Amino acid sequence: MEIRKIAGALGAELSGLDLAQGLSAAQAADVRQALLDHLVIFIKDQRLTPDQYLAFANAMGEPVEYPFVRGLDGYPHIIEVKKLEHETSNFGGIWHSDTTYLQEPPMGSMLLSREIPPYGGDTLFANQYLAYESLSDTLRGLLDGLVGISSSAQADVSKTREDRIRTDGRDAAPTEYTAEHPIVRTHPETGRKALYVNVAHTVGIKGMRREESAPLLQFLFSHQVKPEFTCRFRWTPDTIAFWDNRCTQHNPVNDYHGHRRIMHRITLKGDRPA
Repeated sequence: MEIRKIAGALGAELSGLDLAQGLSAAQAADVRQALLDHLVIFIKDQRLTPDQYLAFANAMGEPVEYPFVRGLDGYPHIIEVKKLEHETSNFGGIWHSDTTYLQEPPMGSMLLSREIPPYGGDTLFANQYLAYESLSDTLRGLLDGLVGISSSAQADVSKTREDRIRTDGRDAAPTEYTAEHPIVRTHPETGRKALYVNVAHTVGIKGMRREESAPLLQFLFSHQVKPEFTCRFRWTPDTIAFWDNRCTQHNPVNDYHGHRRIMHRITLKGDRPA
């Protein structure tokens, strides 16, 4: 396996892997270490069946079901993330960490590109270790110990799910989830601290009035996605992107109106942030 960084802040392409043949225990450990080292990894030219894709996911963690959209027939852990030619909103089209409104947000998520537009549709990723570490000592001291409140009902992100819920929604999905998590979380494997708020889901800070928390959150939302903390990935067919949801954010760029983009996503079980 070879590793090539794609940006200074985070992101690396892995080559020399054939996931259709499966991974040995040593290979799986190397891939997981690459994820910890680079926060998001990309593996190109992987023409996988759903079973082969799930086998890779199981080698990386424990797949879980997404709360709002039902999975593919026979594969409840694989959902279709799609924007069709007539649609103008894309799924998850805002900076976010996945499903922080759950009590145990996912460890990571992976996408496999099935159909990509002729141009556009890139995905941006942001390193939340760097976002935290670049803050002043005073602000880091203020943030340590604060608790953020996350909700699945934020208007900006809810509208990006509307088309998928209308066509592929789970019948029993609640209308809203809420959870409380540290604004600064410690990564359970690396021990590093990362900012853990995001504009899509964080609606307040526990113990503060909304007018008190809003200016601080707005500063963090803009700070944590500065260009120097990010990488940008241009998709090719049959590519997997696998990111660590505990220390990254991502944002799919919605710049391909009139074209189709279809990805298959698997989410991996996480733990309660601390």
